[in-house]
Amino acid sequence: MNAMHRLKTATAAAALLSLAACATMGTGGGELERKGQSDVPVLFSWQSDDGGISGTMVATLPDATYKGRFFQITQHTQASFIAPLWSGWTVGWYDWPYWGFGAWSPYDGVQFITRYTGKVVANLQTQDGRHMRCRLHMISPSRGMAGGGEGECQVKGLGTVHARF
Repeated sequence: MNAMHRLKTATAAAALLSLAACATMGTGGGELERKGQSDVPVLFSWQSDDGGISGTMVATLPDATYKGRFFQITQHTQASFIAPLWSGWTVGWYDWPYWGFGAWSPYDGVQFITRYTGKVVANLQTQDGRHMRCRLHMISPSRGMAGGGEGECQVKGLGTVHARF
């Protein structure tokens, strides 16, 4: 093997290791609260290829598994990027009052981005089409999901999950 071929092989190996190092994952937990019923445990896991800024999330309840995408919202997020969040929900989530601010009138993707900048949001669903949406405060927003955080998820027609990562 000549020196040039070894250099190319070493460079390719370093690139693969670099990509593998960027893949992050984590777990979390929470409780599903339902009126008049006992709390139900919820297990969370997530995986990201960009350091925890976006990726996939799984929420496992005793009777269902919800899967979908999560995104960290920044001032540079484009409305088209977060379009998957609306699947199964009202566009802009204005029907889910933002933390501590009460109900808002309808707002579009740009207004949503303004309100949720610095937060991680997710839209998950089961194979049979049931939906869960999540909004999370990050402890260290610069680290995305890898920095940990907490928040809430709403299971459509079922209740609220208090989540911790």
